[in-house]
Amino acid sequence: MPLYEHVFIARQDISNSQAESLIGHFGDILEDNDGSVVASEYWGLKKMAYKINKNRKGHYIFLRTDAPPSAVSEMERLMRLHDDVMRVLTIRVDKHSDGPSIMMQKREDRGDRRR
Repeated sequence: MPLYEHVFIARQDISNSQAESLIGHFGDILEDNDGSVVASEYWGLKKMAYKINKNRKGHYIFLRTDAPPSAVSEMERLMRLHDDVMRVLTIRVDKHSDGPSIMMQKREDRGDRRR
């Protein structure tokens, strides 16, 4: 099955536990359509570059999935209809990277980017 990476932003006025429960909610949607969540990360409440729906901050959530395209399109459709989700980005990848994403790595572990 194809591999995907999803990042979505939830509204700032929900709690951290509610934002993390969205991972399980959308994971269940994938599992109902023969897909699976390989890994998930809660990046936290972050300030955005510009306002989205009158919100300056948002809860960022990252998912790595292994699912058929029909399951991904159904999950995206339901994300766009969900009141707490403001933005969704889905990317198809050839393989998932090992370990945490760049957002979860410590600054020292990222290496020198100013070469």
